[in-house]
Amino acid sequence: MTALWLAHRTSALWLAALAHRLSGLALAAFLPLHFLTLGLAISGEAKLEGFLRWSDQPIVKLSEAILVFLLAIHMLGGLRLLVVENFTWLDGQKRLAVMAAAASLLVAVMFLARVF
Repeated sequence: MTALWLAHRTSALWLAALAHRLSGLALAAFLPLHFLTLGLAISGEAKLEGFLRWSDQPIVKLSEAILVFLLAIHMLGGLRLLVVENFTWLDGQKRLAVMAAAASLLVAVMFLARVF
């Protein structure tokens, strides 16, 4: 009974919806750091310069690439939702969801390659 109840959770479309929701939560968790950085820019050049020097660390650059990946996943997931809600159902929805995830990964890798 449990396997039947959880069978839909292996679908590519369910995983795409999950990735969209989780990326949105992760982006919302990032917002306070973003606002802190904006506040440093307003409060003074020395504080902002210190933060920017700190952000040159490789682990921060890697986290920026993860952030770009999350942004791409969330944007493409949102576009997928707009298509699903406003157009007729296509047989290739699962393939498009996988292609969106691959495109997100490609964007993040390109960003990472440019940073390093």
